[in-house]
Amino acid sequence: MRQAREAQRPDGCPPRSIRRHAPVGADAKVGKTVAAAFDLNGYLHQRALLVERALEGVLKAPREGGSRLVEAMRYSLFAGGKRLRPIVALAACEAVGGATEAALGLACALEMIHTYSMIHDDLPCMDDDDFRRGKPSSHKAFGEALAVLAGDALLTDAFGVAVRLSLGAEGRSAQALLQVIAELSAAAGSAGMVEGQALDLQGEGLPMSLAELQQVHRRKTGALFVAAACGGARLGGASERQLSAFDEYAQSLGLAFQVTDDLLDVEGNLADLGKRTNKDKARGKNTYAALIGVGQAHAEALRLADRACQALAGFDRRADPLRELARFAVERRK
Repeated sequence: MRQAREAQRPDGCPPRSIRRHAPVGADAKVGKTVAAAFDLNGYLHQRALLVERALEGVLKAPREGGSRLVEAMRYSLFAGGKRLRPIVALAACEAVGGATEAALGLACALEMIHTYSMIHDDLPCMDDDDFRRGKPSSHKAFGEALAVLAGDALLTDAFGVAVRLSLGAEGRSAQALLQVIAELSAAAGSAGMVEGQALDLQGEGLPMSLAELQQVHRRKTGALFVAAACGGARLGGASERQLSAFDEYAQSLGLAFQVTDDLLDVEGNLADLGKRTNKDKARGKNTYAALIGVGQAHAEALRLADRACQALAGFDRRADPLRELARFAVERRK
């Protein structure tokens, strides 16, 4: 009876009890699927490994006595993490029938930009965090000056990586690549993530409405998710109608991810998260948990995940990884 009820869910999110196709093993061609049970953990592992290998190729470990800057860049870039933004880009490309490799350059660029943002967020003048992913933050390990420069280098190099790894990739057009680079720049800069961080800092200790908080997080968190989903889809050959659906999906996914982050700061712990908890309240930050309460924040995260799934209603089973990622965003514990 439970399975029958789940199968009738109108929100488009895949019920846990229903099995679908899964990615083939790592030894098969990337991007292919077979009719079997969908394994999200396996998918995440395979795609994260693909991104890790590509990143290793573009930012090689320095020889002994080599660049301290590169060492600092690698320290944060290879500190672990979900690689969720690059995986969204790869999954969106695959969802419209594109080759996974077509979005690999974008995927690496997204992770480099995300890493730079975390290095800078952790600085004493920003969110002042001493730990990230269970390790001392970059400024604790290398000093503030080198941490700033490592972040600067990751951001700057990201755009060159996006272009170099995309040249000659199957399904990639120069026009699509230029559009993706422009959208990525906008998402990372003064119209997106950086503006969101500025508004977040300016709002500390000041009351915000729910609508104002959503606007902050559409920029601070959501903008890179939109660049990931729409950029990956564009490189896979998506139509304008499909791009509109991916934009709606990523807007909801980004907010769902941020609501869950707010909840984890209240309900999580250092061992699971790899960083301090309850710091938002101490700094007087506006969060969903503080504004609408923990219970309502959980409900809002689920609502947003459902809305993300609904945006993909017109796509076939190749979009299942994206549907599962919407659930993962709100069910994760770190």
